[in-house]
Amino acid sequence: PSEEDIPSLVKDTLIAGCHHNHVKAVRQLSQHGPEAVKEVLIDKLNIPFDKHADGSLDFTREGGHAINRIIHCADHTGKTIMEGMLRAVREHPQIEILQGRTAIDLITSQHQPTRMEFRYQLQNQCLGAYVLNDETGEVETCLADWTILATGGVGQVYLHTTNRTSANGSGIAMAYRAEVRLENMEYVQFHPTALFHRQSNRFLISESVRGEGGRLINSNGEYFMARYDERKDLAPRDIVARSIMSEMLKTGSECVYLDVSGIDMDLEERFPTIYGHCMDLGIDIRKEPIPVVPVAHYFCGGILTDINGRTTLDRLYAVGECACTGVHGANRLASTSLLEALLWGRSAGQNIVSRDTKKHRLGKRLQDSIPDWHMAGSAHNDDPALLALDWSTIRTIMWNYVGISRTRSRLKRAFEDLRAMSRRIHEFYSDTPLTKPIVDLFHGCQTAYIITQAALRNPNSLGCHYRRED
Repeated sequence: PSEEDIPSLVKDTLIAGCHHNHVKAVRQLSQHGPEAVKEVLIDKLNIPFDKHADGSLDFTREGGHAINRIIHCADHTGKTIMEGMLRAVREHPQIEILQGRTAIDLITSQHQPTRMEFRYQLQNQCLGAYVLNDETGEVETCLADWTILATGGVGQVYLHTTNRTSANGSGIAMAYRAEVRLENMEYVQFHPTALFHRQSNRFLISESVRGEGGRLINSNGEYFMARYDERKDLAPRDIVARSIMSEMLKTGSECVYLDVSGIDMDLEERFPTIYGHCMDLGIDIRKEPIPVVPVAHYFCGGILTDINGRTTLDRLYAVGECACTGVHGANRLASTSLLEALLWGRSAGQNIVSRDTKKHRLGKRLQDSIPDWHMAGSAHNDDPALLALDWSTIRTIMWNYVGISRTRSRLKRAFEDLRAMSRRIHEFYSDTPLTKPIVDLFHGCQTAYIITQAALRNPNSLGCHYRRED
């Protein structure tokens, strides 16, 4: 935003988050986000954001925003930014990328060291992580002066999600086991509009489609958002998602539709990814509305951090969707997550550099006291059918009981089912040599259980945690 727009962005973010936000973090985002975008994305990475003929940036608008303030690369902004960042990381001479690894657990000074002198220290510290080599099956001990968790969200614990397969809450589960403080774990945001098609995964239909003039209609062809919120199709995501679910129940339909006939621009040029994907499935969005349904999309809670990304465990930082900075409160304002990840990522790096003096590095005695991972279990029980059934059970429980609309009885059922399942998976985990599918399942089940616990403890509807009476 411009200097004049900062108060407006703060206001929009607080309204979307139901004033459950950390105001200091919201101001940090609004005031320093633009300089991070310019410094990192525009000046360093040369991300080709869309521009007008005169060279000025093209700003679009999404739900919950009072004005057009979002820069973009057509409809593939995230992909373009990720490609630019990955290219810069690969070209950096001091960065080593370890691929084919799965993080198992954090190493902490009060739990792993063999020397008692370190276990009796008052302040617990993160010393790195135990990591599974997916190819060899060996567990590697990765010691580090500073550790950053940037493991993404939790969408894979739900039946329907836009998230990639790695979004199983692994960082959150590891932090939980290391006794790091978590916050706002009940706030799971459901994106209102993902493509509904039998031959496609739940492909995201960007909120900017509605920002440019797209309107939701039900299976009877009726525009319905005015019945639910005065902001209509540009209401915050939680309201739009619940409204869609309500219309689907009323009409007995599997989806609603997004009518883009009122958008006065070249759809193929403005939304090339959406246009191309729909055309591949035989849907010409210039002539017919897009079938859409809500899906699990973004996690507003996570590992509590300060404005520098520091967690309650010394030497451990968290950045991105696995972190809870307080910016989003009870519900995220559209398009603030990339900005948050960028700003807090930069801040975490700067904070580590400022602390990385010789006296703050891990001593050799401490490093030598960290044992290698003990490979327990010899029974090879990683039957794909068992793992698939467990994942299916977790996702179905979370979608039906801990989803868009929650009740005490649903949450209680989910809590009991997941508690029993968590115990069984823990026994399974202890008796079986580690593989990536087993570690992922363990992380996912624990994360689902933590989310359910938080949702059950909070009887008050707020933002994307919507509780109604039984």
